[in-house]
Formats: sequence, C-alpha cells, structure tokens
Amino acid sequence: MDIIQMIEQAQDKATVKRVFGEPIVQDGITVIPVARVAGGGGGGSGKQEGDNPAEGLGAGFGLGASPAGVFVIKDGTVRWQPVVDVNKVIIGGQFVLVVALLTIRTIARLRARRR
Repeated sequence: MDIIQMIEQAQDKATVKRVFGEPIVQDGITVIPVARVAGGGGGGSGKQEGDNPAEGLGAGFGLGASPAGVFVIKDGTVRWQPVVDVNKVIIGGQFVLVVALLTIRTIARLRARRR
C-alpha cells in the first residue's frame, strides 16, 4: 500500500458518522449517540547514499473512539446526557481519599509535636 492510498483510506474513515450515530426513534423520543473520536498518523522515508545504499518508506495511521453521550430529543427539547465513566469516578475518588488521609496524618503529626 502506498502513502496516497493510506491517506485516502484515512479520509474515508474520518467522517461525521464516526462521531454521531444513527438516530433512534421510539415513542416520540429521538436519541442520537455521540462518540469521542481521535486519530493520528505518521510517515517516514529514507535513502542512504554511499557504500550501503538502502531505501526506506513507512507510514501509519490510528483511529480510536469512545462513547461520549447521547442527545435526547423529546417534545421539541434537546437534552445532552453524558456517559459516566465509572472507572474515572472511582480513580478520582481514590485520589481524593489518599490526599485527605495524607493531610489528616500531617495535621495529626503537627498537633502531636506541639504538645
């Protein structure tokens, strides 16, 4: 595969359909799923002159997606409903707990030294 073909494939994959899913309609409510999409690419080339002639070529592309939430349309009103990442909530809670415990320990040590 040459670089031009890879770029064309990347352009085909980077469409609005990757971010917004097909609307789902039921009982007068429309739900439109939304995703976070990120991509990246790279390339390379090379040619060495002299005693060791060599040629090189390289390319790469990556695309990732994760759910972000949904738009809910009901009675002419649009509401955004984000996805809650439970893992991030748990890790954030653990971080806050560790900082709180370290702060309490430091305060207790300072009070003990004053006595």
